[in-house]
Amino acid sequence: MPERLVIRAGRSFLGGAFRPAAVVVERGVVVDILSVGDRVAGAKTAIVPDDAVLLPGLVDSHVHVNEPGRTEWEGFRSATLAAAAGGVTTFVDMPLNSIPATTTPAALAVKKAAAQPSAFVDVGFWGGAVPESLGMLAPLHAAGVYGFKCFLAPSGVDEFGHLDRSQLAAAMEEIAAIDSRLIVHAEDPALLHEPPAHAAGALGRGYEAFLASRPPASEASAIDAVIAEARRTGARAHILHLSDAGSLPAIRAAKADGIRLTVETCPHYLTIAAEDIPDGASEFKCCPPIREASNRDRLWEGVVDGTIDAIVSDHSPSTVDLKRSGGGDFGLAWGGIAGLQVGLSAVWTEARMRGIPLESVLPLYTTGPARVAGLTGAGAIEVGAPAHLTVFGVDDPFRVEAAELLHRNPITAYDHRVLSGRIRRTWLRGRAIYNVTEGAAGAAPRFRGKPKGRLLSAAVGAVS
Repeated sequence: MPERLVIRAGRSFLGGAFRPAAVVVERGVVVDILSVGDRVAGAKTAIVPDDAVLLPGLVDSHVHVNEPGRTEWEGFRSATLAAAAGGVTTFVDMPLNSIPATTTPAALAVKKAAAQPSAFVDVGFWGGAVPESLGMLAPLHAAGVYGFKCFLAPSGVDEFGHLDRSQLAAAMEEIAAIDSRLIVHAEDPALLHEPPAHAAGALGRGYEAFLASRPPASEASAIDAVIAEARRTGARAHILHLSDAGSLPAIRAAKADGIRLTVETCPHYLTIAAEDIPDGASEFKCCPPIREASNRDRLWEGVVDGTIDAIVSDHSPSTVDLKRSGGGDFGLAWGGIAGLQVGLSAVWTEARMRGIPLESVLPLYTTGPARVAGLTGAGAIEVGAPAHLTVFGVDDPFRVEAAELLHRNPITAYDHRVLSGRIRRTWLRGRAIYNVTEGAAGAAPRFRGKPKGRLLSAAVGAVS
């Protein structure tokens, strides 16, 4: 009989609430959930301390790994190690900025070949809807992508073009026909204020000029277009990285009308305010941009009232040189926030200051992104589910040092921030893959074993 593992915790997140439980694992699957003191014969036991909680492995449906092609930005080994250290046991990889972009079945095969030997956590894949691939999405859908990403404004990389309004309509029709989902970077290029041609893209070191170049009206216009096409076609649509809280009423109304619409936001929009971004600090550049504190407050209202379905990292790293391009000029620096490892800690720190309980935030890190992507068996501790589990020390102090994170490049908007709450231990299918040991030098991460993450397919299930 295979060895059983029982994990006992005074606070286990089960069915949306905390309660004492003993979670029994066999062959990588949760086989029983018992009272915390129940005996389990022949089982190895792990005890979660009283100052920590047992959570389902977190799910992140928005991660840019960039391998192959731009592996110096991030690769599957570094990204999945950082994920495990952040409690994330399942993520879905974006179809850019790798080369080739994941817009064909052949490109998906290349991506999987890069991921398979290096993944410490489970990884699924989004496909891309670009002008050249419209009318040919069905084969990539059949190959197992969880849906299709498109941009309505330039993506920043030449190999992943954006859709105009007529192409958005065509993509929605195609998505509806194959019953997939379209996930949309929603900015209207007609309402973006690009630098003049003679400036060669430069905006200067002040954040205000960059913020003004990507106004809320651009986001709102694009979101309105997505809602209109989802209404017309009946297709499933998802709004990526919402930064404009002014669009929440339109999203609420669309959902109330039964439109198949979901929306995510990101830790950086919930924890950082434009007013606090120093001149030249291009590690804070992302698109759409981090907006003002008043906007951040209204985004939190969308989190609390359930309008926002998921909080995801939008981990979009690059090299330090690219992030510092132009000496901190916000027009010239690469846009993207590296934060895969620290998302829950950052959001929990902000939530507790606002009096929002942890159990209100956790669904947006677990079942929420799982539903957004259509992942099955992820984000919940329940009988029959994979034993993806993590231990979170809710009061553990956590000072972020970019050089100590497991992301490939030591630059992040969270550098030097002091957070509350840290992941202490992570299991993948009942196998301990990460823990933090405390010593004289402080907390040190430790990994066990070889990469054992699986590549997930929406079409045929997990593939080892």
